Amino acid sequence: MTGAPRQTEPAEEQIMIHANALLIGPAGALLRGPSGAGKSGLCLELIHLAQGRGLFARLIGDDRVALVRRHGRLLARPHPTIAGAIEERGRGVLPAEFEPAGVLRCLIDLCGERDEPPPRYPPEEGAEADLCGVRLPRLAADAREAGAARKIFSFIHQFVAF
Repeated sequence: MTGAPRQTEPAEEQIMIHANALLIGPAGALLRGPSGAGKSGLCLELIHLAQGRGLFARLIGDDRVALVRRHGRLLARPHPTIAGAIEERGRGVLPAEFEPAGVLRCLIDLCGERDEPPPRYPPEEGAEADLCGVRLPRLAADAREAGAARKIFSFIHQFVAF
């Protein structure tokens, strides 16, 4: 029996970045920013906020996250040596329930102590970023700003139903 040759999927190309990733419902969110920007604390707060509203919410990875492009989507996976752990400032590294992978639906860029705060309004051309050849909606935020977790949760939540 002859036929068309099978198309094989290209080998996974993985990059490791300094970021946190979490799931809220089916929506994976990537939080990136410099050290001390509040990624881990914000991740814990977002998980708590989502669970308080009856949504599934779980950490994917803290501090270092692997990104892999598969079938036009971007997957996040925890770094294997620190999977299932998250650092809580003042308490140290704590065990955390985690998911081994999640499809990223959005990106949150956090500014650091020395960075300028994010712009008051999003750019007119739209707020998107390209990661590994996949375009993701992007929000610039300051984790130290009052109400930051609520604003970021609202941004992520719009992708939960899709």
